[in-house]
Amino acid sequence: MKFYILTLFPDMVSFGLNTSILGRAAARGLLHIECVNIRDYTKDKHKKVDDYPYGGGAGMLMQAQPVYDAWRSVAERIGGRPRTVYLTPQGRTFDQGQAKELALEEDLVLLCGHYEGIDERVLEEIVTDYVSIGDYVLTGGELAAMVVADAVSRMVPGVLTNDASGSLESFEGSLLEYPQYSRPEEWMGKKVPPILLSGDHAKVDAWRREQAVIRTAERRPDLLEKAALSEAERALCAEVLRGG
Repeated sequence: MKFYILTLFPDMVSFGLNTSILGRAAARGLLHIECVNIRDYTKDKHKKVDDYPYGGGAGMLMQAQPVYDAWRSVAERIGGRPRTVYLTPQGRTFDQGQAKELALEEDLVLLCGHYEGIDERVLEEIVTDYVSIGDYVLTGGELAAMVVADAVSRMVPGVLTNDASGSLESFEGSLLEYPQYSRPEEWMGKKVPPILLSGDHAKVDAWRREQAVIRTAERRPDLLEKAALSEAERALCAEVLRGG
């Protein structure tokens, strides 16, 4: 999968995404992460990419021309109009389902805004998806783009060492992940639940499912509406929500 990140701060993004799991996946040829510096495409001799907004208002606005030309450089190379995600607080809230959907793309462009945003005309021309990582405002779209690229990359086959780990994480099936434990068996007086030491995989799976349901009811009950639960599990959730 190929990511093209349009940004004014390519070093910030490349340093963050070319390490750890994503860096190793890129080295193995499973991912291609390329930062495209929007400033390289301005026609202003001073490398200016912003100007005052028409109608007044605070701050500066990124101009259409350098953003469009940076995007077009990618579109021409791949020979088509790529799916283009603009990271903005006005977008749909990003979730695991969307990460899976975007992972089906062969090429994905992530557009990072800055200042007070981007000229609406170029957004209308190139953007296919408006995506937010939460109801708050960041200085720029770089951090949001890194979040999206990381979450999407984990869905690409082969990126995770354990192929099952991507399907057993929080939010799969609209449930949070069950609690996990490692060595030592006892730490600060707290012991690993005996069921995890039993060697009975069926019982372990059942315990983990139950714990995932309980944890979701305790911490993110809003997710339960979408979860596929048995009648017994719904009764368990109701008990947890009542404080039982």
